Amino acid sequence: MEEPEVPLEQVQEHIEHHAHHEPDSFIPKVALSTAIIAAFAAISSLLAGDHANEAMVSQIESSDQWAFFQAKSIKAAVLSTKIALIESQGKKAEAKDEEKIAEYGKEQEEIKKEAEAKHHEAEVHLKKHKLLAGGVTLLQIAIAVGAISALTKRKIFWGVSLLFGLSGVGFLLTELLSALHHG
Repeated sequence: MEEPEVPLEQVQEHIEHHAHHEPDSFIPKVALSTAIIAAFAAISSLLAGDHANEAMVSQIESSDQWAFFQAKSIKAAVLSTKIALIESQGKKAEAKDEEKIAEYGKEQEEIKKEAEAKHHEAEVHLKKHKLLAGGVTLLQIAIAVGAISALTKRKIFWGVSLLFGLSGVGFLLTELLSALHHG
């Protein structure tokens, strides 16, 4: 999965450049708030990427377990066919073959539980990734609108930037609180 990017470094540099050349305190405030928003965007992006990677690893592990399940199923089918062939010839099948089929069945139950658990784990990580990626998007919008505010010197845009920033931080906090709660 692709990690969300925060490609707004140039915008941040532009705002900071203007902040140093403006006697008005508005531009430095916009620059500071945008820098803080960019830091939250970087944190959110890092966590989103981590959850995307974890989702992929868990899904691969789930797929591996299902392949193992299938292998056990094939082995059981081969033994069942062997038993059926032996019995069709009027002979008695070996007890160890029957025991092995039962063993494969028990093993498959455990493998199935593990595969389903890994699949669930992948879904949880993917859900967290999507939440954080949404937060990154809101934070990127906040940075862009902050740049518009600095360029146009309109405080309404700064307010909009702060609202988007708070919304994006809300997504981040939702995930962090969820992680603390679920340990």
